[in-house]
Amino acid sequence: MPKEYRTIQEVAGPLMLVRGVEDVAFDELGEIELANGETRRCRVLEINGQDALVQLFENSTGINLSNSKVRFLGRNMELGVSADMLGRVFDGLGRPIDDGPEILPDERRDVNGLPMNPAARSYPEEFIQTGVSAIDGLNTLVRGQKLPIFSASGLPHAQLAAQIARQAKVRGKDEQFAVVFAAMGITFEESNFFVESFRETGAIDRTVLFINLADDPAVERIATPKMALTAAEYLAFEKGMHVLVILTDITNYADALREVSAARKEVPGRRGYPGYMYTDLASIYERAGRQRGKDGSITMIPILTMPEEDKTHPIPDLTGYITEGQIILSRELYRKGVTPPIDVLPSLSRLKDKGIGEGKTRADHSNTMNQLFAAYARGKEAKELMTILGEAALSDVDLIYAKFADAFEKEYVSQGYDANRDIEETLEIGWKLLSILPRSELKRIDDKFLDMYYGK
Repeated sequence: MPKEYRTIQEVAGPLMLVRGVEDVAFDELGEIELANGETRRCRVLEINGQDALVQLFENSTGINLSNSKVRFLGRNMELGVSADMLGRVFDGLGRPIDDGPEILPDERRDVNGLPMNPAARSYPEEFIQTGVSAIDGLNTLVRGQKLPIFSASGLPHAQLAAQIARQAKVRGKDEQFAVVFAAMGITFEESNFFVESFRETGAIDRTVLFINLADDPAVERIATPKMALTAAEYLAFEKGMHVLVILTDITNYADALREVSAARKEVPGRRGYPGYMYTDLASIYERAGRQRGKDGSITMIPILTMPEEDKTHPIPDLTGYITEGQIILSRELYRKGVTPPIDVLPSLSRLKDKGIGEGKTRADHSNTMNQLFAAYARGKEAKELMTILGEAALSDVDLIYAKFADAFEKEYVSQGYDANRDIEETLEIGWKLLSILPRSELKRIDDKFLDMYYGK
């Protein structure tokens, strides 16, 4: 029976100090029993001699220092995992919130996970088809990769996330594919959008949702991605599934980290975020990947709204260091009505060349990808010149490029949130657009591919 302590010294915001404790460890879970029998949960943040600083999961209203009791449970935060989690909706601490029964766990796992040994990782190289041309064709997602989406407030990252979660699949092989979707600090309306969107299309049957709402405690928000990744690791490495983990919104997670850090009176780092934010984000992102000798894999798409649309803000900046590229959404394209408004030029998937080509997508993929990038960049340049100097100042070839850039945005990037294009369709659209340009301009494509596809 755990020892009970009646030595609560003070409560400040989400923190509480308990004096005279014995054998209590960092990160251990505890329960606070109020005078009226209500229990609340907490975890140990700091041990200093016999003083324990604990962090409350619920709010501190109604805690009376003299007649409340604290028990420490002797274990870290755990999640009971089982294959029955698919198709279910949980809160940020792993409790079911979809009116379904409790999960009967196969095992209980520490949510902090174990870091994957770098030598046991195998290299990401298989193509994942998301059905979104701007990603599949130009910034290909590879199994085991971490590819964040950088968005800004008011841009439709939620629709894009839901679309990828519904459509993503591993081609060819009949392999089990699951999605673990973790939402942090989102509104009830957004949460409802995701749940309904997955229910309508039947995608919920292969999805596990963890939802932490904006009015839930900050501490729960910090636990949410860890809960989700614990479920993903179980499905991937015990059940051999290919798991796509979508985390939205990392900015809310980092703000919760800052809130708790400020309550602990820690020395702040850049913009008030804690100095250990890099390490903390890495402990989440680095749980993605593939392991040697295991069939499953974890691919991760973290979504973050860049404060003030600033790529150099600490959150996108640190995320960019740890992950393999980024997909950037553009407000300019959004205003033009391009859906999804993916800005392909500053976007980048560092592993795209590993997942494309003969046997994975198609032999002409790499050539056409390079040519589309080059042509779009030149077309945008031509359009800028046109704005400054007028149309008359442009050469005939430049006018064709400007026309190409418009067609590219309209037909290739803009496909709506319901179109699920397979890679062949994406490549066909690419060739159709490249056929706008004279053949002599397509210098990045091998002649044999031009003979096969140009102008067909």
